[in-house]
Amino acid sequence: MAITYVDEKTNEVAATPATEKRSRKMPWESLSTKQVLFLTQQLQIMMHAGVPLTKTLETLKAQATTKYLRTLLERIEADVEQGKSLADALRPYEKDFGELMINMIAAGEASGRLDEVLEQLYLQMKKDNEIVSRVRGALIYPAIVVAAMFGIGTFMIVFVVPKLIGLFQEVKVSLPLPTRILIAMSDFFTHHGFIAATSITAFILLFAWTIRQPWGKKVWHTILLHSPVIGAIIKKVNVARFARTVSSFLKTDIPVVKTLETTAHVLGNVHYQNALIDASQKITKGITLGEALRPHKNLFNPTILQMISVGEQAGKLDDMLAEAANFYEAEVNQTMETLPSLLEPILMILLGFGVGGMAVAIILPLYTLTQAF
Repeated sequence: MAITYVDEKTNEVAATPATEKRSRKMPWESLSTKQVLFLTQQLQIMMHAGVPLTKTLETLKAQATTKYLRTLLERIEADVEQGKSLADALRPYEKDFGELMINMIAAGEASGRLDEVLEQLYLQMKKDNEIVSRVRGALIYPAIVVAAMFGIGTFMIVFVVPKLIGLFQEVKVSLPLPTRILIAMSDFFTHHGFIAATSITAFILLFAWTIRQPWGKKVWHTILLHSPVIGAIIKKVNVARFARTVSSFLKTDIPVVKTLETTAHVLGNVHYQNALIDASQKITKGITLGEALRPHKNLFNPTILQMISVGEQAGKLDDMLAEAANFYEAEVNQTMETLPSLLEPILMILLGFGVGGMAVAIILPLYTLTQAF
């Protein structure tokens, strides 16, 4: 497949006030990933069978499981009946369907291969969702253990330790440093619980706000990339998504520049986003994709860079990136399978330090008390 490196301007339909007004939705209304996957699959099946687009949308509307989805499909169907393309009808709802889906559908309509593009899009979205699900699934166990640690610690500090304080005060036993620290923490949380809860809540909200800011997100993503274990997972996930998305776009003959600009929004890490934007700008000057990504060796390892270069030289970049995507997706799956066994010893050590330290702080004065008698 010949790859063009020429950027092409897309014709975008400006939203009229009426379109903007009717595309508004409540903050909690959105389409789930499963709903978008289902719609994409059904669109592909019906379009491949030769069912007209308006009839397809009407059928999907009848199968809609939520009011919001039904309303959305009604609006899209109305726009298509008025002469708009499917991509233009979806564009006001980009937050629901995503830039990737809309641009690939636009390319499919332009080339007359919409059913093929929808099939490629469905496979791309399905693979992407599988990666995200595996990552989330692997993190459930560590999250439960950490939550249990905090739960046990809070219970001990708020309910158990205060009862022991009275006993220690009655016998006037000399308290070791760990016990005094534990009592001070218990006293603070017991008598100043509102302040403690407010402070913790404020910290969480401040952290959430900070990582949403451009500068905060960049700092946070830098920390994650350089974190043990987590950093390697983030790199594999982003490279896999990059390879799969770019491969899907190139199979629909979308120019590389437009492909990279859209893919940048698909990736979750800001450093990968910036790397692709930088690469897209260099490609407009005649540089190949492999050369454009080479300065970002900290994000794209030599293996993927070599595969890109070979694919470009052979004129089969889309196929080579598909192979790379399969490779890195398998790497992610293997890492996710072994992650719990890697984290379990660390979590057990932390749990042992936490619970064990608390137990020592309680037992030491009791031991001193028994010795006194």
